[in-house]
Amino acid sequence: MYRSRSNENTIRFRFFLYLMALIYLVAGINHFVHPNGYLAIIPDFLAAPELLNYISGAGEILFGILLLPFRSRRFAAWGIILLLIAVFPANIQMAVNYYKAGDPMLWLMIARLPLQLVLIRWAWVYTRRIP
Repeated sequence: MYRSRSNENTIRFRFFLYLMALIYLVAGINHFVHPNGYLAIIPDFLAAPELLNYISGAGEILFGILLLPFRSRRFAAWGIILLLIAVFPANIQMAVNYYKAGDPMLWLMIARLPLQLVLIRWAWVYTRRIP
């Protein structure tokens, strides 16, 4: 059976949309179920780490859900982009923690830092007005 290029793009678009929504929903829930892992990477210069953890978790849940309806998709995608930028200091802190501990997985934490750009680019795809 022949599939049009447009149909294949739509299927791919929706697959990655649902995948993104699921990732953020699960990650957001994880902030509430296993907060200690997140609290350990919130930089010391930020006040109220527990509150920040819950806010970022709630944001991930909210934006993950709001990605699905077309009307709220652009808002959710921009929210995810802003959230990824806001939590970047925690990713740096995670690498610093691994460095201070002499953890052999430090290379993975350093390699993870540019992943934020990939995630931002992925979210940016959904900021456009495409159903």
